[in-house]
Amino acid sequence: MNTPQLFAERLELARSLAVEAGKGTLTYFQTDGLVVESKSDDSPVTIADRQAEELIRARVLEQFPDDSLLGEEYGAHKGTSPFRWIVDPVDGTKAFVSGVPLYGTMIGIEYEGRPAIGAIYIPGLDELVYAATGHGAWHVRAGGEPKPAKVNNDTPLADGLFVTSQASKFAARGAKEAYDQLEEAAWLTRTWADAYGYVLVATGRALVMVDPIMSVWDASAAQPILEEAGGIFTDWQGESTAHHQEGVGCAKSVHGEVLEILRKFPRQD
Repeated sequence: MNTPQLFAERLELARSLAVEAGKGTLTYFQTDGLVVESKSDDSPVTIADRQAEELIRARVLEQFPDDSLLGEEYGAHKGTSPFRWIVDPVDGTKAFVSGVPLYGTMIGIEYEGRPAIGAIYIPGLDELVYAATGHGAWHVRAGGEPKPAKVNNDTPLADGLFVTSQASKFAARGAKEAYDQLEEAAWLTRTWADAYGYVLVATGRALVMVDPIMSVWDASAAQPILEEAGGIFTDWQGESTAHHQEGVGCAKSVHGEVLEILRKFPRQD
């Protein structure tokens, strides 16, 4: 098996599909009369989520019919190859329906169970990061030329930016003190991050992004991007995984300091 070539082919499709599907969501962004429905977990969903995932699923299974696929909106397709695509068509639907342009389209691809390829596109900003194991991480702004994506490993947390998506989710898992301690340790804290938080870390603008509660489709694209950009993605105990329903993506230089706080608040399953 020519694994590098297989990675390159899927990386190209993931990159192009994230952009195409993401741009499609702009048809509904900041429009009047957008219908917002509630899923079984009370999270919102719109036609933008569904159409974006439908596009991605159709193209992936057309080009790679033997691959498996898991999407947030339409569930699992079981394939026979060692590759599994994991799709979050609109990561940050609450931001999307609120008119905030920091939501993203995320496509991750696992190889033999481990995230190996990722693409995150922020349609409202026309900003893309993508990576594959052994191929580096790349950053594209407004249709420009790709430039290497690099994590900032030179700035201490006390001088850096900590981002998350919603502060109340720390309290929801019994870890409000973790949020408070990270906010105190960092120079600046901001929310509204969603997918964009991992873009900020991968491109050196934020030092740490923390998700206290997340799904595999929120994490699978972020892990290879951060690793190839010179950073790290783990759970709150330091394990390199996208499957533990929590995540911390950050510069390697501050990972130990961040984990010293987070390890005190294990999940209560």
